Amino acid sequence: MQKSVLMLTKLDTRKILVNVQNIQLVEANPDTVIILGGGKKLLVKESLEEIYDMLQEG
Repeated sequence: MQKSVLMLTKLDTRKILVNVQNIQLVEANPDTVIILGGGKKLLVKESLEEIYDMLQEG
């Protein structure tokens, strides 16, 4: 079963849930930026590799 949401941490330490179907792109620049379908950008504490691992755990 594939994950439908990820629990991530914003830079101000607030926890958020992100619907994986809304994610268009994840980049490390050096902060991790998640770009959603509507163009909204989220900066999170988790690394690109951590997010990848979360998605693989499914």
